[in-house]
Amino acid sequence: MDGNDTTGINMDCIGEFDGTQIHASVSAYEVAAFRGFSAQDALVLCDALERPNGLSVPKGKYFLVDVGYATRPGFISPYRGIRYHLKEFGSRTPANHKELFNLRHLSAQTTIERALGSLKGRFKILSSRPFFPFKAQAELVLDACILHNYIIIGGEDMFIPSEEEWTPQQPPSKSNVREQREYAQEWVARREQMACDL
Repeated sequence: MDGNDTTGINMDCIGEFDGTQIHASVSAYEVAAFRGFSAQDALVLCDALERPNGLSVPKGKYFLVDVGYATRPGFISPYRGIRYHLKEFGSRTPANHKELFNLRHLSAQTTIERALGSLKGRFKILSSRPFFPFKAQAELVLDACILHNYIIIGGEDMFIPSEEEWTPQQPPSKSNVREQREYAQEWVARREQMACDL
């Protein structure tokens, strides 16, 4: 998502998470470990956040995420149980602030899906199941994403802080479940405020 805020999502939004499948080839002795394996979105995000040099979200900023995730600090999902897909709206306009938020959230997600399609279109190797070692295939996906973003952006983005300004968020102690819930509720309330402000 760019900083032009065409969807009504505010300037603290620094991006959106969306999954895509990239085909890979593995050696015969590794096939059993990968057969039928798929990771849920929330598990992938938790893994990225828990790694020592993993994902961190700048204070006060957030990513939009789809319904596979829960709203939590730094991540805002659409309202569950509220119309979301365009076909659910038909020719009707949103009836309340939650439906409007979900519609605008969907607009941003559609943009990301188009970007992923563009990435795969630009780098055909991502659809070709190359016969490189698995680690090299994973690095190839990352390299393609970096090059794709560089091509699109072509320079520095004034709305995304530099890496030096990013500070890792320290989640509340895992032993204090109540504190974790209260912390997550702050972000649920923030989503509600954003939806009401649309």
